[in-house]
Amino acid sequence: MTDNLKARTTDISTAEHTKNIIANWISSHEHELIETADYIFHHPELAYQETLSSKYLAEYLAKHGFQLTYKTAGIDTAFTAVWTNGAEQQNPILGFLAEYDALAELGHACGHNLLGTAVAAAACALKADMEANRTPGTIRVYGCPAEEIMSGKIVMNDHGVFDDLDVAVTWHPFDRNRISNDIWQSQDIKNYTFHGVSAHASKSPENGRSALDAAELMNIGVNYLREHVPLDVRMHYAYIDNGLPANVVPDFAKTNYFIRSSKRARTEDASKRVDDCAKGAAMMTGTTVDIELLGSCKEMKVNRILTEIYYEAMTKIPTPEYTQEELNFAAKITEEARLVNSGTYFSGLEPLEDAPVPISIGTDASEVSHTVPLITISAATMCKGTPLHHWAAAKQAGMSIGQKGMLYAARCMAEGTKLLIEKPGSLQKAWDFHLGTGEI
Repeated sequence: MTDNLKARTTDISTAEHTKNIIANWISSHEHELIETADYIFHHPELAYQETLSSKYLAEYLAKHGFQLTYKTAGIDTAFTAVWTNGAEQQNPILGFLAEYDALAELGHACGHNLLGTAVAAAACALKADMEANRTPGTIRVYGCPAEEIMSGKIVMNDHGVFDDLDVAVTWHPFDRNRISNDIWQSQDIKNYTFHGVSAHASKSPENGRSALDAAELMNIGVNYLREHVPLDVRMHYAYIDNGLPANVVPDFAKTNYFIRSSKRARTEDASKRVDDCAKGAAMMTGTTVDIELLGSCKEMKVNRILTEIYYEAMTKIPTPEYTQEELNFAAKITEEARLVNSGTYFSGLEPLEDAPVPISIGTDASEVSHTVPLITISAATMCKGTPLHHWAAAKQAGMSIGQKGMLYAARCMAEGTKLLIEKPGSLQKAWDFHLGTGEI
């Protein structure tokens, strides 16, 4: 325990002090946690380029007693930070999943500067509690790069990094406070590269075979396909610039596709049909197409045992309160971004739903949820109606509104994990549910 924390708790009884260790640790380290989130916010780095962000977060954990290993799963910007309450590794092994990659042009419009920092804070606060109470166990924090391209955790999972965990814990910034009782989507990410024959577009177009025509015909085919897939299927694409002027029949064109749904079988069916659109377009244009699978994951496997335990913990944790200045900021950004919130910018903890909720976004953490029981918490780091991957989300991730949500999320993860390991039989029940052999 730090001297600061001792000074702040001298007037608290031993029992009360023990009960509040997690909250007190986060409160006493608030300034440095905000500094960490702020540093990552002002140094946005894209997938697999998070050199500064990963180093800063890893060194923060090292400063607080974690042992570091870099280049986890052979990834330059991944790391593993480990603390065990004793000389050797002890069970349970508690895994916390941190993210810190940013988006091109938008920066931290998904709040990963907050995400990674809150995970580190939760791990450190839980460590302080376990030390004080002599609770056996091991805490691991995984620095997970490249979530925005649905990659880092999938690569790490394929390398068996998470195999011996008893539980995996993470969170995500949103516009509300709740247990993420959500089925994040199964996804395929693919590149379609068309190869044709170059020619002068005006003098001898008959000699050309346009790769761009093929890409456009493929996209038209996919757009017609939308009518004939289940309602939860999402297919979206972007062109990757070939750098050629309009007076050249392009012999190269490339598109990137995300194909998603809430069930792996539906994603695979839609993905094959998108492939057929590409192959058909190549046949029509006399070109060829290379299909590259960049990443693939299953839908989120929601664990009811974990959602109920972490929700129980969250009901005892105060949600953030906001200053008039912050409410004015929320009102201004609501107007500027045309957000829909009816003037209600923030609210308390939302009830836990009776059943999982399919949502139309994805995360590579979904793949981990099929390896070990996983829990995700949502915390409001932005006012209601703010969409992710939007400039308004980035604005709030870099100021006090986002930081308050970050600190709240840290406490929720730490307190939820404390409750999980203290409730007799809870980890086994979570595993039984995960394996389909148990009941709620």
